[in-house]
Amino acid sequence: MKPPAFEYLAPASLDEAVAALAGQDAKILAGGQSLVPMLNFRLLAPPLLVDITRIPGLDYIEDWDGGLRIGALTRHYTLETSPLVKARFPVLHAAMAHVAHLAIRNRGTIGGSLCHGDPAAELPGLALLLDAHLKTTKRTIPVAEFYQGALATALGEDEILTEIMLPALPTGTGWGFEEFARRAGDFALTAVGVTVGAEARIVVIGAHETPMRLPAAEALFTDRADIAAVAEAARDEVTPNSDLHASADYRRHLVEVLTRRALTAAWERAA
Repeated sequence: MKPPAFEYLAPASLDEAVAALAGQDAKILAGGQSLVPMLNFRLLAPPLLVDITRIPGLDYIEDWDGGLRIGALTRHYTLETSPLVKARFPVLHAAMAHVAHLAIRNRGTIGGSLCHGDPAAELPGLALLLDAHLKTTKRTIPVAEFYQGALATALGEDEILTEIMLPALPTGTGWGFEEFARRAGDFALTAVGVTVGAEARIVVIGAHETPMRLPAAEALFTDRADIAAVAEAARDEVTPNSDLHASADYRRHLVEVLTRRALTAAWERAA
């Protein structure tokens, strides 16, 4: 398989990259782990690829008032192995081991995954779970406003994601992450991420066109919560589609089982 013909530009600055995007149906190339397969399958045919990997200052993990600021070109493997990520956001550290295979994690970037917006990808769901804010060349977007549908985001055509900001978790926050895939490295049929502290946050991946928080199930979770009942509420709150990988009923069943497991683990870690 070969991609359609395209022009290639490797700008040395963000200003140059933004200027190249203006008025063209161009695509940003970062890690390329999603874009290149889509080109090869002829699902996309952009006239221009703008390779931002040579732009300095977009690959970092830094302290941010007890949380983290992460550059958009930070590789998956860097997230997976970062002591700061493991210490401050252990749920993100744990989830990274489920992202594809090592070769892909070595090349893929956090910004690329977030902007691609695959409903079954781990990072968009983790960003929603952790209440991330996404800084672009024009503005800062709360992640809850970022995803508009499968593979659709609020980014403008001449806008580039530059930084992901994760606010600090309260002391004593428990967490859980559970995923079910047919094979290691496959996209999740369903995954569930949970944090438990002053409030419970439950995010489901792969059961909607975007990552999805479950406010009704969250509201049931208290210090005396019946975790099985919360998991049943989570199951009833999702309306997944059936596809060649799994039926809607099977995905709802997975949401219940994975929510129960993730909440149990989060409660034990918080305690």
